[in-house]
Amino acid sequence: MGLVGLILAVILFNGLAFKTNRRLTGNHIIHIWAFTVALQLLSDTFIDLKYHGYWYFTRGIDWRSIPALLVLIPPVNMMFINWYPFGRRLIERMRYIIYWVVFIMSYELITLLPEPWGYFHYGWWRIWYAIVVDPFLLLVVLNYYKFICKMEKAK
Repeated sequence: MGLVGLILAVILFNGLAFKTNRRLTGNHIIHIWAFTVALQLLSDTFIDLKYHGYWYFTRGIDWRSIPALLVLIPPVNMMFINWYPFGRRLIERMRYIIYWVVFIMSYELITLLPEPWGYFHYGWWRIWYAIVVDPFLLLVVLNYYKFICKMEKAK
């Protein structure tokens, strides 16, 4: 089964992201959502499908993975950007990213639980890899958001 944890997370993350949004316009949300899905599908194609580093539910392509790929991570990125301390000191922005990495790692550990709560499985991938990679991914999303804002102002 495994869908219980995923469905609860999708409902919680989407509800929280849209309920607390004060910064992002509809255009920002669409851009962040599409960018997040594209980046996740690109990375998962290699890490999951080609190299079997990790996978959702079962190895290979699985219909149950679709919610994890399309509606789980985009609202998390929305919350990250919505609450990001723009204009604050560098140390505060670094602390904010560290807090998010801790949150993401904690959630990832929950997804590794047995079904029905867990749905994520490690092959050769380890949590330590994510601790190193996730700050960079958050910065990529943040810089993409800044790029969108810059392009909107240039109109």
